[in-house]
Amino acid sequence: MMVKKWRQQMKRWMAEKLELPADIMMDLPRITMVGHIHIYIENHRGLLAFSDKELRLLLRNGQLVVRGEQFVIKTILPEEILLEGKISQVVYIDE
Repeated sequence: MMVKKWRQQMKRWMAEKLELPADIMMDLPRITMVGHIHIYIENHRGLLAFSDKELRLLLRNGQLVVRGEQFVIKTILPEEILLEGKISQVVYIDE
């Protein structure tokens, strides 16, 4: 456990000192929203569940849940997804 915490601190320090994007160094998701109609999510670990009202993605340290209505997956790649619909809520669930 101590090594994991040290590794996270080292990654933060490197991202800050080398001016590297934190999402890449710390393996975090990058989420881009256009209003409440589009959401583009990069750096996820897989699709856990999908319906016209909910999208659930696996992340390195948890899950990302997007809720709303009339969801349609426009693009899905191994680590990227583009979702369209009426987005009402985006929740990060930490493990």
